[in-house]
Order: sequence, then structure tokens, then C-alpha cells
Amino acid sequence: MPDTDRAVGTTPNALIHEKSPYLLQHAYNPVHWYPWGEEALRRAKEEDKPIFLSIGYATCHWCHVMARESFKNPQTAALLNEHFVSIKVDREERPELDTLYMKAVQLIAGTGGWPLSVFLTPALKPFYGGTYFPPEPRHGLPAFTELLETLSRFWHERRAQLEANAEQVIQLVQKIYEQPRRAGAEELTEDLLANAYEQLVLQFDTTHGGFGAKVPAWSAKTPKFPLPCFIAFLLRYHHRTHEPSAVKMVTKTLEAMAQGGIFDQLGGGFHRYATDQLWLVPHFEKMLYDNALLARAYTEAYQVTGEGFFAEIANRTLDWVVREMTDRTGGFYSALDADSEGREGAFYLWTPAELTAVLGDADGEVLARYFGVRREGNFEGGTSVLSRAAPAANIDAAMIQRAMQQLLAARNQRVRPATDDKILTSWNGLMISACALGYQVFRDHRYRAAAIGAATFILEQLRSDGLLLHRYRDGDASIPGTLPDYAFFIAALLDLYEMTFDSHWLREAFLLNERMIDLFWDTTSGGLFETTAQERKELGVAIKEAYDGPIPSGNSVAAQNFLRLAALSDDKDLRGRAEDIFRVFRESLEADPLEHAQMLCALEYYLSPPVEIVLAAESAAAVEPFATELRRHFLPNKVAVFAEPGVTVNELPALAPLLADKVAIQDRPTVYLCENYSCKAPITELKDLQRVLTRRR
Repeated sequence: MPDTDRAVGTTPNALIHEKSPYLLQHAYNPVHWYPWGEEALRRAKEEDKPIFLSIGYATCHWCHVMARESFKNPQTAALLNEHFVSIKVDREERPELDTLYMKAVQLIAGTGGWPLSVFLTPALKPFYGGTYFPPEPRHGLPAFTELLETLSRFWHERRAQLEANAEQVIQLVQKIYEQPRRAGAEELTEDLLANAYEQLVLQFDTTHGGFGAKVPAWSAKTPKFPLPCFIAFLLRYHHRTHEPSAVKMVTKTLEAMAQGGIFDQLGGGFHRYATDQLWLVPHFEKMLYDNALLARAYTEAYQVTGEGFFAEIANRTLDWVVREMTDRTGGFYSALDADSEGREGAFYLWTPAELTAVLGDADGEVLARYFGVRREGNFEGGTSVLSRAAPAANIDAAMIQRAMQQLLAARNQRVRPATDDKILTSWNGLMISACALGYQVFRDHRYRAAAIGAATFILEQLRSDGLLLHRYRDGDASIPGTLPDYAFFIAALLDLYEMTFDSHWLREAFLLNERMIDLFWDTTSGGLFETTAQERKELGVAIKEAYDGPIPSGNSVAAQNFLRLAALSDDKDLRGRAEDIFRVFRESLEADPLEHAQMLCALEYYLSPPVEIVLAAESAAAVEPFATELRRHFLPNKVAVFAEPGVTVNELPALAPLLADKVAIQDRPTVYLCENYSCKAPITELKDLQRVLTRRR
């Protein structure tokens, strides 16, 4: 249960009845917070007050800072309570609100981030906004109390101007999302992929790996983000073109991240981002989506290169998720906080003295050198973030592993960062896919069980009347699912099918894909909206997002889902919908390719004829050696089905075109490789399959 800060006020506000850990953290603030909903919106209209909308999340460091400085302050709370209706939103519960108002604040202030602080008219139109505001003037920012007084005065004295500004902002936001259908198949070419690759070459840090603006030069304080969508695109571009530099950028980046402090060297898993160009000092929160996408990136890199180091990092990341982020119900938790004991990163930091206290003088000195722990430290107060600072060639590997286990055990005695234990359908979809791929490549049955457990939980607990819900916590499932919930979970179901060849998962994927089209498809211009028609009406903006940032967009993942389902079923309508998505965002793909790297992965799939693989046998056990061989190889444009006699076609008639005449030859497991509506000679010998797949590299 999150800290609700009861000492601040004995009477809770309206957030006390919420399930979000972030909202509950503010339930005893003296601010009269409301959750987003009918009561707060009605009160703003009845009292004719502007709305102060504060959006954040439970593991956000600067959200905690602003809460301590302002929202727990009685004087600040009094200003908010008198002049505004204050609404607190967990951005992870309501991503559509976060997307809309983040875009608005970026237009107003030229920047964005969390906490997101937005001032709205009672009609929900933003007239002012920013991110963190300090309690006194600092770094060019006004004191939060001064800002509140100024905006309250303007509301009464210059209201017409504020409302005109708000109307202009909301129209600009709407215009951003108004993208007409683009015609002309000739526009969807390999040039779009080559353009993105060239941009990545220009952005690549050849010294430390990673990507970012290099003009005029890298600064020691330049933050670096993992950007797994870039890694996914480069691996696919290399697969397509055999361009050696593409995979070199991948390996350089993945090695540097895994050796740096952004990777939790003791417990596994990745922190949110690095605050420097060396990947050394992270922002310490750990997010489920980052680790899902990075586990997949390292697994795919292992498939491409065969380098065991990438397998190690993928496994340690998935191990951390199974060990620390999996609820007893099967779902995956959302995040770990950056702070503990009121200090950022306190759980993860070490001094030389602490190492020797656990390991003894000799081993402590060796591990201090190996992990770069020095007396002066690399973080605050002489403490150090662990990184692989020294080569391990001259250090006994068994001793390192033993010492790491000792240090981990000692660390586990510390006060742990809080866990945001809500379960989100969208993020769970990403992690199910990562676990499913992890099992296929590494054959660890824990990953298989985790993937099946989470998917079963979502279908049983986060679906109502055939529709997905977004959030589950503490026995409560609620909030209608948005496009990413559907798109990411459908992708997960497709991955589960290829992991198990259980047609149950594929049937659910087809059904939910139909629901997604009904709910979100833009019948006028093509592409998918983020929310349902009712929600679009309430917000006054129809969001159609394609930005692939730390989390890929729903449109990007849905496009690839359409293509995968089309390849399985020979459904030309689904392929046409993917093509419509690419055309809707065609100009953006060319103008800003690095903001759409995941969609470019889907486009690469579209531009390559899918490899359709049918495994035929009397039983799943008989075909398993052939399936295992297939899974060793990086085949990003494949679909694979299992033709068990009389089962799959009866349960999924959509597969009938692909499975026609695909039977086991002479009762032996048989593999059919088909491409461009033509199948190669059936393969019944494992060595022949190995030879064919190796030749495809």
C-alpha cells in the first residue's frame, strides 16, 4: 500500500477511494483533490472555477518533490482550494488525458514532462501549463503560489483572453491529429527505411553508444534513453540489407547500456534512463514497459549475433520481472519507485566501506574495482552507482558471482523502493510478448508460465462483455481500454500462439482485433484513434497517435498485427488497413522517421513478403525439435502455425487457406516454408531445416 502521508492531514480528500497508488499518495494532502470524473467536472462548471490538473505517476521523482514542497503545504493548499478545482490524474491510468494535455503544454510552454501541471477552463480547454513549479522563484520558474495568484486574478480580470487562448490551443492540438488519407502505393517504398537508417547513423554516439543530438557536441550531462524501438528497427534493417553498420550500432549500444549503471548490476533489469552520456548514473525508477522492450531487444540481438552476453542480460531482465514484478494472480506490476527513505537511488548505491563490510577486505577491494566504487563516489555524498568499470578477464568469475549474490542479499535488507502494483493491460501485453520470445529462445519454463499466467489473468479479470479494461488493482478492474491496450495485447496473443501453438490464443487475437477495429478505426481517413467515440466526444479532441517514444504507439503495433493476421488468414482487408495506417502517417514517416521507428518496423514487414511457416505433425511434442530450431533464428517477418490433424482448421477456419494440403509426410514431422504464395519442398529432416535457415541469414 502506498504511503498516504496521514500525518499531513487527518481528514482524507476524495482520492481516498481510488485504487491508483499515485492518487493514494495524495489522499491526505490538504489540497481538496478530486479524481478525474463527473463530480469534479460538474463542480468546476457549477462554481465557475478553473481546473488545476496535476498529472504524474507513483514512481516519478519530481512528482514527489512537488508534492512535498507544495501539495503538502497548507498555505499553497488554501490557494488551490479557494480559487481552483484541483484534479489529480495518474498518467498510467489515463494515458489519453496525459497525451492530450501533454501536447497542449508543449504548445503553450515549449516543453513537457512530469509532473504535468495544466490549468483548464471548466470546458476542459487548457489556457496555461508547465511541469514542475518550485515553492519559490528558481531557474527562471515562478513560485507556484505566485503563479496560482496570478492565474486566479487573470481568470477574473482577463477571462475572455484566457478562454480565447484556450480555444486556440485546443484547435492547434486537434489540427495536429487531423491527418487525411494519403493515396498512392508508390509512396510506401524502401526509401523511407533508408532515410531512417541514415538519420540513426547521424545521431549515433560512436564512443559510448546510444542516440541523441550531437550538435554542437555531446555534453557530459546529456541524458540518454534506451530507445528500444531504434534497436528493433536497426536489427530489421540489417536483416533486410545486411548492412554491417546497423548491427554494429546495436551491439555497441546494448553492450554499453548493460555495462553501465542504467542496468541494475545486482538485481537485473533496467532503470528508466541515464542522466549522462556514459550510461553511468540513471534515473532510478524501473518501468515494466522499458524492461519488456529491452528484454526483447537483447533477445533479438542474441538471435542475430549469437553473443552470450546479450542472452545473459535478457535472462537477468526477465528473471527480475518474474521474481519481483509478478503478482500472485499472474499479472505484472507497473513500476518500482526511484526513491527510498526519501532519497533518490538510495536502495542501489554503495561505498567502498559498505562493500568490504559485506565481502571482507580482499573481495571488497576487488568488487570495488570491478564495479567502479571509489571513495569520492560517482553520485551524491560519496556514494556510487555500480557499473562494470573494470574488465573481468583477470578476476575469478565464480568469485564475482558469489560476491554479487552476497551484495544482493545485503541490499535486500535495505528499505526497498515502493512498488506501483497496479496491473495495466497495455504494459502487460508488452511483457507477455517479451516472456514468450524469451521462452522460445532460451527454453526457460518460468518465462512460459509467466506469459501464460499474465495473459490468462487479463482475459479473465480485465475483460468485460468482450471489451478490454485498462487497469486492475486490489480486486478492482476498471477504466475502458484504449488503443494500446488492444494493440499490445493482441500482439502478445500472437506471440503466445507461436510459443505454444495453442489455437486458443490465436482465436482470442482474431476476436479482439475485430473489437479494436469496431472501437477505434477512423472510417473517414483511416488509422486508429486512441479512444472510443464516446470518449472522443467528451474530450473534444480525436487523438490519433503514431509517436514511437519509450513506448511504441498503438497504431504502429496494430499495423504489424494486421499484417501478421493477414499473413495467417490471407485476409486482404487486414493488409489494406495496415497500408492505410502507413499512408495516414506517410508524411511523418519521411519528415521525422526517428519518432516513428516502430511503425517503420511494421513498414519493413509490409515491404517484405512474409515467410509463412507451417509445422505439421501428429502432436506438438513431435514437432518441437523443428520449432526449437526455428526459434533460434531471427526471422522478423515470419508467421508460424502448427497443423495438428483436424484441430486448428476446425477451431480457426481463418487459417484454412494457409493450412490447405499441409500434412505430415509419411507420419513424420514436416515443415513447409512458403513465400510469395509459393512453398518450397517440404522439409522432414532437422539438418535440412538448419541448412535452409542458416542460408536465410
